[in-house]
Amino acid sequence: MIRRVVPDVVSNQDLLTLPKTATVEQAAIHMAERHVRSVLVIDEDQLVGVFTGTDLIERVVAVGKIPQATVLAEVMSTSPETISPDQPAIEALRVMRAGGFRHLPVVHKSKLVAVLSRRDFVREEEDEIDLEEKLWEEM
Repeated sequence: MIRRVVPDVVSNQDLLTLPKTATVEQAAIHMAERHVRSVLVIDEDQLVGVFTGTDLIERVVAVGKIPQATVLAEVMSTSPETISPDQPAIEALRVMRAGGFRHLPVVHKSKLVAVLSRRDFVREEEDEIDLEEKLWEEM
């Protein structure tokens, strides 16, 4: 079984953060430039939401909102789940699976320090979660 903590999974990230007043168009441009699929939305240096490629599709394009006129505060996922950097990586994966999301902000003493993506995990961690779920189903 792999034993990793969150800092082992992500380090030295250049986080993509935007204020909640940024437009969806601005977010999409930054996401494309950086080749990432999420923006961490901040207000006065505090994490207030996450805007993802899925949000762009489901909350903007599919409902006919105008990306140039829609601000992130209107379409982001608010009050995102977070994890502290001292947690095991497997726990982060559990939180992501339970919540059904692909991105998990890492916060230390109210400061945003990283973001985990499902792509950050190795197969062994995924397999361990699968085994846990199977065992719970059998109980």
